[in-house]
Amino acid sequence: MSPVRPIPAVLAVVERGGEVLLVRRANPPDQGLWGFPGGRMEMGETHLEAALRELGEETGIEADSPRLITVLDFIEHDPAGALAHHFAMIAVLCRWRTGEGVAADDALEARWFGAEALAGLGASASLKVGFLADLALAIPREAE
Repeated sequence: MSPVRPIPAVLAVVERGGEVLLVRRANPPDQGLWGFPGGRMEMGETHLEAALRELGEETGIEADSPRLITVLDFIEHDPAGALAHHFAMIAVLCRWRTGEGVAADDALEARWFGAEALAGLGASASLKVGFLADLALAIPREAE
């Protein structure tokens, strides 16, 4: 049996005025690519708490009302075919409250993207960015 175990991590998907917030990653995995702020959960932390924490650490944005969108598995094998890593990425929709998004922690840049700009990212975006953005933008906003 492989010593590699699934690692739970979160993606904070923030929508504001028909745009979503993305960061360009400074570190692997996905170094240099645009993706949602996020990272590994900490012991004793719920996935909802982790999403809000990671969002604040990477962008300075404050959000609330987190709720589950979906869970995506990212599984990679080494050249010999052995399991290299497995991340269970928990995508969480967060309601934007304040902040414009400033790159911090392990982010090189932070920027808001509308549908057209998202479609133009192509290979400069992490896997499933468009899919998650479409899901998030299709979820009806809760009453303020």
